[in-house]
Amino acid sequence: MSSRNGKRREIKPLKVSCTDFDCESELHCFKKSRRMTEAERGNCRSCGISVVNWTRVHSRSINDAAYTFEALNSEFVRNHFWNKPIDLKAENHARRKGRSKLREAIRARLKKSVGTASPSFDGRQTPDHGNIIYYAQHALACCCRTCMEYWHGIPKGVELSDEQIDYFTELIMKYVDARMPELTEEGENIPRIRHSRDEESQD
Repeated sequence: MSSRNGKRREIKPLKVSCTDFDCESELHCFKKSRRMTEAERGNCRSCGISVVNWTRVHSRSINDAAYTFEALNSEFVRNHFWNKPIDLKAENHARRKGRSKLREAIRARLKKSVGTASPSFDGRQTPDHGNIIYYAQHALACCCRTCMEYWHGIPKGVELSDEQIDYFTELIMKYVDARMPELTEEGENIPRIRHSRDEESQD
């Protein structure tokens, strides 16, 4: 789309909320509402359906990641971040890092954003673009402690253990491999593209 002065105007994507759902498309919301009873916990807050084996997901077994991914994809917001195109800044950042350095960055990001017992601004600490790690955190419900609590069975107010950090690091790497299978191990020399203050400023 072009503006009146002839410059191309970027169309911003619609924001997606953790409480969005489209039950007719089998995309639900499993975040507990205030009106739901304990017996209803884990069911879709809109249609009430129960489709996730929570005991299986809460076991946090990397060997059962395929089922965890399948379950996550039944929630609207997770499915969105599994299928949302990776933006250029995030793609180039990942390509520069390569799998090896990206793994290190994932661990650091997890510790900083959700690793402490009470992260600052919990629920708002993970952006929705600019880094493939952010995409993964939303897709895998490790973007905030609220999502981690109902999806992965990790209560708030407790610091993540090294074992839990290891699990989410491996889970995110599997997401990265699925979304960017061409990623090299040691990274590539990708020229930076500078069009504005917001683009390609991340190391």
